[in-house]
Amino acid sequence: MPHVTFIHGISNKPPRDRLVDIWVRSLANNQGLDLDAEGATYSMVYWADIMYEQPEAEGGDTRSLESLSDAVPKAQEEDVAWQHDLSGAEKVFVQSLAAKLGYAQKPPGGDDAFAAPSPRAGEPVPFERIPLPWFLKRRLMKILLRDVHHYLFNATSEPRSGERFKVRDDIRKRFADALRAGNMIPGPHVVLSHSMGTLIAYDCLKRVVDCPKVDGFITIGSPLGLDEIQDVLGEDPSPKWTREDGFPHERVASQWVNVYDTLDPVCGFDPKFANDYRRRGEEVVRDINEQNYGKWRHGIEKYLGQPKLRAALREMLFEPGAGS
Repeated sequence: MPHVTFIHGISNKPPRDRLVDIWVRSLANNQGLDLDAEGATYSMVYWADIMYEQPEAEGGDTRSLESLSDAVPKAQEEDVAWQHDLSGAEKVFVQSLAAKLGYAQKPPGGDDAFAAPSPRAGEPVPFERIPLPWFLKRRLMKILLRDVHHYLFNATSEPRSGERFKVRDDIRKRFADALRAGNMIPGPHVVLSHSMGTLIAYDCLKRVVDCPKVDGFITIGSPLGLDEIQDVLGEDPSPKWTREDGFPHERVASQWVNVYDTLDPVCGFDPKFANDYRRRGEEVVRDINEQNYGKWRHGIEKYLGQPKLRAALREMLFEPGAGS
């Protein structure tokens, strides 16, 4: 019986059960891949509660332009106090990534400015050309910067009174526990990750020695192409990322499929991974371009409704070895 372990991305999220329902229905809609009907099981690595006080109200998974503006309370989004006491490698990382993301640089066209020309499929897109109004780009990048920093540098989070987490340690444990549970079910076992969840999944599969193995790995709308993230992943402890041997072959038995939209603001800087995550020097990651619709291209519902992504997941679950 095939099993899928989902892991969600940046920002706050609806409650776990609601989020799982969103993912499963999005895969199945319009005669898509119905995991229940096909006899596959699934689970979700849910980590939003480690970062955020309470789940997002009904209305989405940051999945539309409108819901992004309310993804986190404005006061929380504007709070950058966590950056004030950083030093050394953490400070360099945050300053470098903030400059790359460009959220402090207001475009000449004003708050509502955006440019919309689409590049050829697979080409990186300068962030200023991602078709989002500036105030939404800025908010998104501040959320991304905070969540990525807190995970990579194992920050302390106290989202509620009396609860304290070490972000990376606690999320790694949840991920490993979910994989162990999934491996109790006869395979294949595939990890399907989105956004920030792709970074968490990769970190665990590549760098956590006691992380369980899986059969396949899918990344969607991933920031793993950012140089700043790769630099941190390339530091000790081993095993670490290198361009020549970045594929997590220690714990991924067969395929890694990477799905991207060139106008997705999270992955648009460098959306293709085959050259950055080789397996012993060989390019083996399968990069798939799925161009979504509308201004907000990062939403998981849009990605999960795309035919090439669904076909890749179906192949991993029900035709293992076909694309290896």
